[in-house]
Amino acid sequence: MKTPRPIGILGGMGPEATILLQRKLVEAVPARDDNDHIPLLIDMNPQVPSRIAHLIEGTGIDPGPTLATMARLLETAGAVALAMPCNTAHCYAGAITAAVDIPLLNMVELAADHAAEVLGTGGCVGMLASPAVRRTELFEAALSKRGLSVIWPTEDEPMLAAIRAIKVNGACSAARDTLRAASRELAAAGVGLQFVACSEFSIIADSVDAQANAIDTIDLLVRAIIDASQVNISERAE
Repeated sequence: MKTPRPIGILGGMGPEATILLQRKLVEAVPARDDNDHIPLLIDMNPQVPSRIAHLIEGTGIDPGPTLATMARLLETAGAVALAMPCNTAHCYAGAITAAVDIPLLNMVELAADHAAEVLGTGGCVGMLASPAVRRTELFEAALSKRGLSVIWPTEDEPMLAAIRAIKVNGACSAARDTLRAASRELAAAGVGLQFVACSEFSIIADSVDAQANAIDTIDLLVRAIIDASQVNISERAE
């Protein structure tokens, strides 16, 4: 018999993505009662400094120290692992892991492992993500270690505009059109797998091209959270 352990969530980037993660976790757990669900310790902090301002515009405050403080508080509160439903914020994963003694369930590494399993060496992944992630080559580094390559949509500005529109207007039609067009472009380029790798795009992930082999990185994080939360009661007694 297994009992769930608390997972700490570095949230608020943006708030809807954190709520989406919670909903997906509730749906993914085959619960018969409340206590079957995974306990979450959530720091919903929309005041984390802007990742776009820091990485793209070069005018913002480094979010790393804020994320490190959040991680320490979650560890102190009893979290056995950390998760962060913001792909771009994984640019600061090093600041988080250096601040705590519990693991970060890294969405980028989880996605790279999934791509390697699905595509094998030599495969190509299409990215539906923030231009900030493109600039830092966050996914390229993880995927290249597994013998995989990356293709991005040709234009960055429409993707950034769509992200900003979702932050203001939610799942609006203009953002859906942008994501669908980018997904079709990647499909036409012949990629074997597409990553919905922006938590704003996760909100409209059903707008990807119908023929695309696509997966939302938040869905991969959900699986990892469920696995990390489980512990055998007999092991706990030991």
